[in-house]
This record gives sequence, C-alpha cells and structure tokens, in this order.
Amino acid sequence: MEESHPVKETVDKVIDTVAGAVSGGGPSGTVPGRPGSESPSLDEPTEPREPPAPKPDQSGPQAFTATGQAADVPPAARAQGGEYLTTAQGLRLVDTDHSLKAGPRGPVLLQDHHLREKIMHFDHERIPERVVHARGAAAHGVFRAYGTASTVTKAAFLAKDVETPIFLRFSSVLGSRGSADTVRDTRGFATKFYTGEGVFDLVGNNIPVFFIQDAIKFPDVIHAGKPHPDREIPQAQSAHDTFWDFVSLHTEATHHTLWNMSDRGIPRSYRTMEGFGVHTFRLVDAAGATTLVKFHWKPKAGVHSLLWEEAQLINGMDPDFHRRDLADAIEAGAYPQWELGIQVFPDTPEQTFEGIDLLDPTKIVPEELAPVQPVGLLTLNANPVNYFAETEQVAFHPGHLVPGIDVTDDPLLAGRLFSYLDTQITRLGGPNFAQIPINRTHAPVNDMLRDGFHQTAVHSGVAPYKPNSLDGGCPFFAGQQEGGYRETPVQVPAAGKVREAPASFADHFSQPRQFWLSLTPVEREHVIAAYTFELGKVYEQAIKERTLRVLAEIDPYLCEQVAQGLGLPAPKSAGPLPSVEPSPALSQLGRTWPTTGRIIGIVADDSSDLQAVRAVRQQVLDGGMVPLVISAAGGLLGADSSDPVTVQRTFATARSVEFDALLLAGAPAPGKDAYGARDAKAGNGTPAGALTDPRVLLMLSEAFRHAKPLGGWANAEQALTAAGIDTAAPGVLVADSGEAALQEVVRLLGQHRVWERFPTAADIV
Repeated sequence: MEESHPVKETVDKVIDTVAGAVSGGGPSGTVPGRPGSESPSLDEPTEPREPPAPKPDQSGPQAFTATGQAADVPPAARAQGGEYLTTAQGLRLVDTDHSLKAGPRGPVLLQDHHLREKIMHFDHERIPERVVHARGAAAHGVFRAYGTASTVTKAAFLAKDVETPIFLRFSSVLGSRGSADTVRDTRGFATKFYTGEGVFDLVGNNIPVFFIQDAIKFPDVIHAGKPHPDREIPQAQSAHDTFWDFVSLHTEATHHTLWNMSDRGIPRSYRTMEGFGVHTFRLVDAAGATTLVKFHWKPKAGVHSLLWEEAQLINGMDPDFHRRDLADAIEAGAYPQWELGIQVFPDTPEQTFEGIDLLDPTKIVPEELAPVQPVGLLTLNANPVNYFAETEQVAFHPGHLVPGIDVTDDPLLAGRLFSYLDTQITRLGGPNFAQIPINRTHAPVNDMLRDGFHQTAVHSGVAPYKPNSLDGGCPFFAGQQEGGYRETPVQVPAAGKVREAPASFADHFSQPRQFWLSLTPVEREHVIAAYTFELGKVYEQAIKERTLRVLAEIDPYLCEQVAQGLGLPAPKSAGPLPSVEPSPALSQLGRTWPTTGRIIGIVADDSSDLQAVRAVRQQVLDGGMVPLVISAAGGLLGADSSDPVTVQRTFATARSVEFDALLLAGAPAPGKDAYGARDAKAGNGTPAGALTDPRVLLMLSEAFRHAKPLGGWANAEQALTAAGIDTAAPGVLVADSGEAALQEVVRLLGQHRVWERFPTAADIV
C-alpha cells in the first residue's frame, strides 16, 4: 500500500480554507489579481534586500532531486536569492545598463562577458512551442482517492484516502502560444500524478472522442486545422477551408466535429469543463484480473459554456480570460474541484461493450449503459510560481504508467505513445526532460540512463549496464511483489500485416446522430448557428456542399437549417438514418450546480445605499463567490466615510462577459467620460436628461441577451427599462433589498443561465 505523500494541505483542510478564504475576500483579503506579493513603493527602492516571497496562492514543484529523492528544502529554495544582481555564476555586478566600451562613445568590446551572457540567454529564452496545445494554463493540487477503484486496480494512488500531489495543465489545441483563450476549439486536460510508484500522466481532452481513429492521420487533421500555410491565417480557429475540406472528406471526424460545434467547443471556464481520457485503458487488480475502463473528470461546479457572441467579445476584451479565471479562482480560495470517475467494462477478447468497439476513439459509451463511478477528488489549490519553468516545461506522456494501469491496442493511443516522447526531445533540448523540477518523479530513480543534454544528476558507479558485477549487480529487477511493472499478457490472434481498420470502425454517423438527439432545443440552436458561422467563413462552395452531405447523415433538420443559412439547397441522406436512443447525460442543461467561484458584478455609485452594497458584497463572499464593484471611476465609493467601498471595475473597463450575473444598486448616473471620443461603448454620449450611464445600459442589454440573471433594488428598474429590458422577463428581478435580489440571482446561477428567457424555433424538439 502506498503511503500518503506530504502535501501542503489535505482535502479536508482545503475545504476549511475555502470557507475561510471566501468569507474574508480570499487568502489576501482582497479581490484576486494582485501582481505581486507586496505593494510597491511610489519611488524606486534603493535599499538592498532579499527578493520577495511568492504570493500565498503560489507554490512551485515540490523539492525532489533529479533522481527522485525527497529534498529537505522548501520549493522556494529554487528561486533566485541574495540582495545583489549577479551573473549566472554568482558574480556580483555593478551595472547592467551599459555595455563595456572603449570610452563613453567608443566601440563595444568583445571582452564584455556580462553583455554576452545576458544577450545569449535572452536569445534562447524561448523553447519551441508545442505543435498542438501550445497555449495553456496550469495549477498545482492534490488528489485524494475514495478507495472505490481498489476492486479493479492495484494502483496504489487509488487506494482509500491516499493523497497524491498533482499538476494539471489545461490548453487549447490549434492556436499558438499568443492566441486567445475563448476560441472554438478542443481543450486539453492533462494531469500529472506524482505517485510513490512513479509518475502517472492522464493526458486527455474536454471532448470524449477524437477526430481520427489511427495516429497516422494525426498530422493530417492538425495540418488541416492549423492556419493556411501560405498566409498563416486564420489563427486558433476551425472556420476556414482546409479544416472543413478535411473533415467533410474524412467522415470519421464527424462525431468530434459535432461536439466542437456544440457549446462544448467554447467552455465558460476551465473550472466548468469536463475531462476525458478518450481512450480505453486496462486496469489490473492485485490478483492479475483485468478490466477495461474509460476515465472521466466531472467538475464539481458543473459543465457550463459561453455563448458564441460572448466568446467573440472576450477574445477582444480579454484574450487571457480562461487562464485569468483559473488563477483568480485559486487566489480567491475558490479552489476548483473535479471527481475522477471510471466507466467499467469486461475485458473480453472482442473488447466491445453493448456493440460499441472500445478501441475506436471516435466512439463513446453512453453513461446510461455504463455509469461513471467516482474514484477520487482532485482539488487545485496553488498557482505556479513561474509560467515557463512549470506550465511551459511540463512534459506529459501517455506511457507514464504505474502498476495497475495498462494501455490497450487503440491505434490512436499507440501513436501517442511514440509521439509524446519524440516531441519532448525537440522542445526541451534532449532526453533528460524528466529532470526538470516540474517533471521530476517522487519515486526513487535508478535508470542506468546516462549523459545527454541537460544532465543535472551526478550519477555514481562505473557500470550503467546489465548484467554487471562492478557495481555489485545494482540496479536489480523488481518482481511484481516489489512493485515491478509488467504489461498484461494479452493474447494476440494470428493475423497478417495489413494497413486496415476493423469493420466496426466504419460507422461514422450513429453516434453523431445520438449526440444531436441528446441535446436540448437551445443547445441544438447553438449547433446550427456554429455550423452556419463556420461554413460561412469557407471560400470554396464545393466544401460547403460536401459538408451539408455529411450533416444530412446526422439529421435532416440540422442540414436544412445550416443550408438555409448558407443559401444552399439541403441534400437528402444517402439512406435511412440510424435508429439510436438519446443519452441525456450528453446535455449540459437540466441540472443545478454549486455557485462557488461565480463572479457577480455590483453596479453602484456614490448615490447608492453603500451600506446595502457592503452587505451584499459580504454575502457574495460568504457564499464562496467573487463580488466586483463597478462604478463610473476607480477608487473608493463613500471615500469620506469610515468604511468606503473599493471599486474593482469602471464603466470604461468592464464588459458584461466578465460576470456570471449583475446586481444594480440603483441607476448609476453618467460618468464624466461617457462620450464616444473617450469611450466608444458610450456611443453618441449621454442624451440630455438621461439618468443612467449609457455603458451601464450596454452592459445590461448584453447580459440580458446572454441569458444571465439580473437583479437590483432601489431605483434599478429605471436603468433596466432604459436598457430596453422588460422587468417581468424571466431571470430579471427588482427587489425591495439587495439581500432579496442576491438570493434570487444565486438561485438562478445554479442553472448557469436563464434559458427560458428566449424561445427556440418551434420545430426544434
């Protein structure tokens, strides 16, 4: 049995910390987003001192040596130290603003070793970005197992109450590191477990299926999805000819494409995103019995997505929206959580379940047929200290396994087992990437691997080979009783060498049709809009027509509506559509979720009842949510009072897409900058006699059409009416007090949005 790892907090303590932090406005007692751990002085500091400590929400990788030995030093010991500027070798410097020259106006001298070191290091600051998943965000956390998986696997980190440190990286797929967060794309969901038996990497996505069934097609789908090679546009999006050319010809991509065109392609937050292992894995128990499983990550906050207009606005307003949301939530103490679950299937020679080929990565098993069984809880509780050292250099690999977990013959997984190792060598400069602190195992290493670029271990002994006698025979082999890893001896049937796929891989439309039929009417509206938008960006008419043929094999109404938007005739399906049962678990709607970590904007000014504003703000904090006060100008409301209210956003800097709900503490008067030449959101400025700032009206109208809860008190009805909002509409509440307004808004937030505000087409059923 694996011993619990020493982690900064147990999950129980984390929960207590969350409750305490949100009640006080986060660990720092302030709204999240402070750039450093200390407030700066007005003038440049001149007194030598040690570097400041990281912020309370930050934690670097735990201290382990390059060979997996626990180091009795705090993680911060890896950071820079000392009061004075030095070279990389520790030589103190008197100047770093001027090159060494032959006189003040003379030529720069070649002997300037500091100049050469500084420029050399700058020239090599960037490593090649990932070909895919280049743009990412990550956090540290802890995984606590429930013990429910012990019946099917001997993996020690899944035994009851075992706690394992983890590092989790989220990412988009297509875009470069400089792209935006809220593009329509698949998201990576990669988790590194630092177990006592070695590193286990669960490298998945937020969509449970993939575009292709065989890894040999991976370069093709990525080349098709990436920007066109001649112009290097469009960036980080699939709304272009090469993508739709590929997926309309390669119809095994249909299922994944449909998920991408659904709301799943634009998650509201990493915190409200499901994760999937995609492939089928094999678990092995202590007696050697095997079971096939699929891994799922279920967010405790529920699954929630953006509307397409919101995503477009955010990409211009805040392209770092997802990474900022993740970091701010952790800093505020609203720690994101997911349950790890497994779908369990008998390990039969056919490797199928209810007629579904478990080796086909373009297929799911509906949860109604195989329920997801929770096996542990993951909590993210610390932000990285350094993006490059941790988030950028972390290296995942599906072949990082532990006893009790094995791979299957999924042909996509087989290619990944090669590709992930191969790409690390290019990106991270050689074979020793496992020695980078964020990648270091927490288990002892004696691998006989030597030398190579960036070797940071100092190995002893003279015999890095087996067998040997000069090193006393060390290292020795471990039997299974000592935790040795042995692949499952699966029988391989006699067969010829072929480049073929199983016949069961040929069905490309049954599950896309099932997904479509499982969506609610409003979700189907969004799918229709997504296909219409994306194909509307395609230049070649033939590609649009070919894609409509694919949609005809999913559903006639879907095809007809997209064709209508494109101004094209709708083709008929080639034959009868498959008869499938809907899977309600595939819909994101119809349930209620916790509201922890939601962001509520409170619109107020000096004329508002600030006592009510303070009370509502505290109630939001007490509920584990984040309140942001929005006013005409920054600074303090009621600055002359004994308890002023800090303003976090202004009418100029705020946009509705930042908030999950809005509360109005009255009808804020126009700000002094409410005119178009200063702030285009103000339009033509404030008409004579107008009582409310036009930017507040814009914010309200956007939030209303994005189906967000709206509440208010005092004379809030005046502002809502001026924004053209019917105060009797669903999800709009003007109450007698801030407390009553907040209570209703929080209730509505549990279902994410007020979908009943807008009817769908009558014939979508």
